[in-house]
Amino acid sequence: MSLSNRRFEGLAAIVTGAASGIGRATAQRLLEEGAAVAGLDLDVHALPTGARACRCDVADDDSVRAAVDDAVAGLGRLDIVVNNAGIGAQGTVCDNTDDEWRRVLEVNLLGMVRVARAAMPALRNSPAAAMVNTSSIAATAGLPQRALYSASKGAVHALTLAMAADHAREGIRINCVAPGTTDTPWIGRLLDHAEDPDAERAALEARQPIGRLVTAEEVAAAICYLASPEAGATTGSALSVDGGMDGLRLRPAT
Repeated sequence: MSLSNRRFEGLAAIVTGAASGIGRATAQRLLEEGAAVAGLDLDVHALPTGARACRCDVADDDSVRAAVDDAVAGLGRLDIVVNNAGIGAQGTVCDNTDDEWRRVLEVNLLGMVRVARAAMPALRNSPAAAMVNTSSIAATAGLPQRALYSASKGAVHALTLAMAADHAREGIRINCVAPGTTDTPWIGRLLDHAEDPDAERAALEARQPIGRLVTAEEVAAAICYLASPEAGATTGSALSVDGGMDGLRLRPAT
């Protein structure tokens, strides 16, 4: 890779959920573009080569604080936080128990709160501080059978805006990405349990105007743009990477 593409040279990043899917693709790209990276995950064995492994359960505050402290100590600084760890949920508002609501919100929302809270002191010392949260198309578009997941990602979207307002004058930029249906291991597991996996994949692809699932690498590219000094005037924004699903209304194919 040419030096012109090493825009993160000298910067250090934390990526949560870095062992698979969007998180792994993001950690890999940051490494390739010159960043020192700590990958935080429950299972750190599948992290990209070169990432510092920090086992972390984002549903536990002590675990988060220990992992962030270890990452900052090992990296020597912290400039970028990619708040990506999350879990899925299916069903209408009638289908998930209170315990399931608590479990998903503990990870998808409060997990980001814990990581942000632990990372803020180090970010305040960075001249290029940026945080990118992973939201979803489900935050702004009503999707069937996604009540709990949509609520969690809608909260992430709102949290991103509030945090951006709180920390703008400290020089910390905070944005989020809103992926459409992305070809990740979680989607793979959903398809595996469908009555007709091929038909279900075709339906997911058809609801995105580009006619296919988003790739993890495409979301990672958006995350890295928002995290980079190139996006220095961008904060409080949600960048859609959804194949046009949120904003486009195509006529039916003939």
